[in-house]
Formats: sequence, structure tokens, C-alpha cells
Amino acid sequence: MYLMYVDESGDPGLVNSPTPYFVLSGTVLHELQWHEYMERLLNFRKRMKIKFGLGVRDEIHAAEFVRSSGSVNLPRHIRYQILLHYAEELAQIDWLSVTNFVVAKAGKPANYDVFENAWKVLFQRFENTLIYRNFPGPHNADDRGIVICDDTNGGKLSKLMRRMGKYNPIINQIHMGPGYRDMPIRKIIEDPNLRSSKDSLPIQSADLCAYLLYQYIQPNGFVRKVGGRNLFRKLEPVLNKRASTRNEFGIVHL
Repeated sequence: MYLMYVDESGDPGLVNSPTPYFVLSGTVLHELQWHEYMERLLNFRKRMKIKFGLGVRDEIHAAEFVRSSGSVNLPRHIRYQILLHYAEELAQIDWLSVTNFVVAKAGKPANYDVFENAWKVLFQRFENTLIYRNFPGPHNADDRGIVICDDTNGGKLSKLMRRMGKYNPIINQIHMGPGYRDMPIRKIIEDPNLRSSKDSLPIQSADLCAYLLYQYIQPNGFVRKVGGRNLFRKLEPVLNKRASTRNEFGIVHL
């Protein structure tokens, strides 16, 4: 079984939205590595407590974490250093895989559902990678996958997952001629499992990846000031570059 922990950055709205992009990042690991992953994340948090005074149970919600007021009582430059160390920690986990999705809202028709289209492609890429057994780390004979995400729009996600499990038209590749094939989702099981990010270190890791990707595309004033736009590049060793061959990081652009 593969576990995909997902979080987002940016607003999914299309009209009068405060953000021009919507980003999803999914961190994937095999069930056999779950205990090791949790131990590594917990040990990282303990080191951050010793080095910077960050509470082990303090949530690292990246966007709030580095705002001027901040979500924890530490200087802003220290909070930014913690994010830097966090990215470096994830990059060292060679059996972790991070798949990234970006919706650029400019030019989309008024009826375009940013949220649904981003998640639909995420489910499909997860399904495809499971089929072709392209995730790193251990494998079982016939692995399935499950999605675990922050507790947001769970009802909409469940309906989408169930619909794709019954009917999932995929446009034919050019060499196959016009039309589409119906390829219902089979490798992903259950509805997306909703968790509070405050209580889930793996979801906080996915949140960090999504935030760093958004800042790579559209850095805010603070990130530009500290030269942090390229902090996303720290994650390159664990990026799922098979997800897309159209850019160096495998980012799926919609």
C-alpha cells in the first residue's frame, strides 16, 4: 500500500481570487516505510526544539508560519530557517516521492473548476504511477494506494473519487486516433482520508512542499527579500519527475 499525503497552496477560486495559482503537492511513501517516516519527522522536530525552541507539537503551516506575526512565537528569520532545514530533511529521504500540480488561472473559462480539475489530475497521476510501479522504495505484489489530506472540501473529494471509480474518460494519445477510453480508477481505494494538519506531521510535510512550489512560481515580498524563491529546488532529490516530462521538476501544469 502506498500512502499519498496531500496539501495545497493558493486559493481554489477563479473569480476575484487573491491568488493567480492553485497548487497541490502529494508526498508518497510505502506503508512499510511509514514508521520510519514518522520517526524521522519526529526526530527532526526534536532537533528543531533543541536548536530553535520550536515546540514539538507546534504546527508548521508554512504560509502562516512565516507571516510577519507568525503562528509561533519565534523571530521570523528563525521560522524561515526552520523551513529551510525541513526541506533539506525531506530531500534526504530517498524512498519519499513528491508529485506537484499547478493550475494557472489566467485564461481559464468562467466555468472552469480549479479545485476539481487539480484533484482529478492528481488522482489520475497517482493511479498511473501505481499501475507502472514507478514509486521508489519497497513494493508488495499488487500494491494499492490511499489519499490522506487536510480536512478541506472532503465531500467534494469523495464524490469526485467515487465518480472516477465508475467512469473515467481518458483522451486517446495521438497515435491511437480521436476519441477516448474509459479507464475507471482501480488502484486507489477508499474515499480520501481527511485529517487535521495540526495533528499530522506528514500533512505538514506536504504543506511545506506545496508552499515552496507556490513561492517558486509566485514569491511573496518576504521570500524575495530573503532570496528564498529557489528553496523549492532543495526538494529536487525526491521530486517525482515521471509525472511530467515538460519541465525539469516533473511539475504537472494545468
